[in-house]
Amino acid sequence: MDVGAGTGRDAAALAALGHRVVAAEPTPELRAVGRRLHPDADIRWVADALPALPRLSAEGERFDLILLTAVWMHLTPAEGPPAMDALGRLLAPGARLALTLRHGPVPPGRRMFDLPPEHTIALARTRGLRLLHRGARPDLHGREGVSWTELVFGRGQ
Repeated sequence: MDVGAGTGRDAAALAALGHRVVAAEPTPELRAVGRRLHPDADIRWVADALPALPRLSAEGERFDLILLTAVWMHLTPAEGPPAMDALGRLLAPGARLALTLRHGPVPPGRRMFDLPPEHTIALARTRGLRLLHRGARPDLHGREGVSWTELVFGRGQ
C-alpha cells in the first residue's frame, strides 16, 4: 500500500515489479491524474487518509509493505499516535513499514512538522514495530537546508 500516493509514481513502480498495489490518496484531483498516468498498472485507488485510514481499516485487508513517501511530516504531533496505530493494524505478520521524514525549513503556507527521527522510532516501538533501517540523504530537489531520514520498520511474525 502507498499512503499519500499522490499521482502514483511509487505505486506504479511497485505495480511494474508485479505487485498488486493499493494507493490511498485523499485528494480527488491527484487520484484522477494517477489513474490517467498509470491506466494499465495493477493499482486500486482508494480515497482514504491518515491519521485513521478509516476506509482501509474497515475493509480489514493487511499489507506486506506500507509506504509513506513525504507524508509523515504533514501529520501534527498529536496525529502521530493514532496514525501509527492505524498503520500497525494494517500490517501483515512479517510486513514492513517504510517512511521518509523531511527536515528543514517549512515553505510558507504549507502544513509540515519537522520531528526528530527518534520521535517516530519510539512511537513505532510502542506499537510493536522494530527499526530495521535508518538512513539519511540530502534533498533530491536540491532545496537549501532540506534533508530526509528514511526509516523502515518490521512487524514480527
